[in-house]
Amino acid sequence: MSAWLIVLLKIASMFLVILAGWVARHRRFLSAETTVTLSRFVVDITMPAMIFVQMLRTVDPVALRTCWFEPLLGCGIFLLGLLLGLLIMPVFSRKDQRPTFVFVTGLANWIYLPLPIVQALYGDEGVRAILFFNVGAQVVLWSIGVWILQGGKPNLKSLSELAKNPGLIATALGILTALLIPASRTLEATISAHSPVILTGSAIVQAMAMVGNLTIPLSLIVTGAQLGGLDLSDHRPSRTLTGVLVGRLLLTPFVLVLLVCLGAHFGFTLPHVSLMTCYIVAAMPVAVSCSIFTERLAATPRSRHGQSSTAPC
Repeated sequence: MSAWLIVLLKIASMFLVILAGWVARHRRFLSAETTVTLSRFVVDITMPAMIFVQMLRTVDPVALRTCWFEPLLGCGIFLLGLLLGLLIMPVFSRKDQRPTFVFVTGLANWIYLPLPIVQALYGDEGVRAILFFNVGAQVVLWSIGVWILQGGKPNLKSLSELAKNPGLIATALGILTALLIPASRTLEATISAHSPVILTGSAIVQAMAMVGNLTIPLSLIVTGAQLGGLDLSDHRPSRTLTGVLVGRLLLTPFVLVLLVCLGAHFGFTLPHVSLMTCYIVAAMPVAVSCSIFTERLAATPRSRHGQSSTAPC
């Protein structure tokens, strides 16, 4: 099956799951409070479990030597989006909207939507790339992103939020465990050992793997439920919305392709999976959680939608 067909089928299946969440919200199977709770469950429980197990599966000294730059790519994609947002904001946004405009234009959905796509295309290597991208993306989000959103005012509290991020903690613990205890990388598949310690470790890792497998479907359902809770009267077509769409879906991926071509001209190339992951993340729409960040942190007040700052991206 061709890569394009795999991507189209995966996108179709993702939208069907998102539609299920939207229907559940409209049929009141999921309330605003339930959506918030599910969102927190994904961010604080299932996502860290998936990250930890994925680090055990894919991280070794060779992988770190070949993929050490991927967090920098995550930083770079977000910084590129923010820079382009700064450049086009005088054309598309009013003065009081500019911090939010730049933030929204720069913040792509960097993990939950691209994750199933790269998993289908590149397996565990693609998932590892997305999770490494997440490290850089979180750093930019909680530092420069929050700084821009608050009108250029430094916010040390946002850095403490970065240090407490469950996904980053799980990433660090997973990498350390895989490197310091190499035998842990086989625990998920261990079924015939006789040592109680190994069997206990295997049970824990397999349980974490099962919990982690809930991440993608639950995050898509939560995304649909969040979309189902939006008031469409607040999201009518406007010049500002057009600018966000142009910056996020057209300019950012286009400029990224130009930069990659320019780098190739001077002999700078990226591994195939890392490069394709860059393209996929850069082409993603605005993260659903943008509305939550702007509600809580923006200098310009926004209407509340009853959502938590821990919503999936």
